[in-house]
Amino acid sequence: MNKDVKTYHDGLSPEDKAICEALYSEIHKNLPGAENKVWHRHPVWFLAGNPIVGYSKLKGSVRLLFWSGQSFDEPGLQPEGSFKAAEARYINAAQIDIKALERWLEKSKNIQWDYKNIVKRKGRLERLK
Repeated sequence: MNKDVKTYHDGLSPEDKAICEALYSEIHKNLPGAENKVWHRHPVWFLAGNPIVGYSKLKGSVRLLFWSGQSFDEPGLQPEGSFKAAEARYINAAQIDIKALERWLEKSKNIQWDYKNIVKRKGRLERLK
């Protein structure tokens, strides 16, 4: 775990830290070649500079966000925002469905929208691959 992500985890309550460490472990295991850093104050994983998945502490829960998650067609992920993102929220680590998370992470490698170039394209997303 890199220093910035560890610092992020260390600033959480024990319950939220348990959720984030469980998410980190699964994401790290399933996206071994992805770059991981704190981006906009939250842990995020990138493939070829494109944000794929991340998590953040919200009031009352921890949000797991997949930037292209609306295209996964998966139960358990709810639309988030006006682009293609989808989320799952957790209030304790026992709520994390590891099998579903593994499916979502596999899809995150194969189903991507080009967020890296969204500004250059003036807010228009294009599908990658």
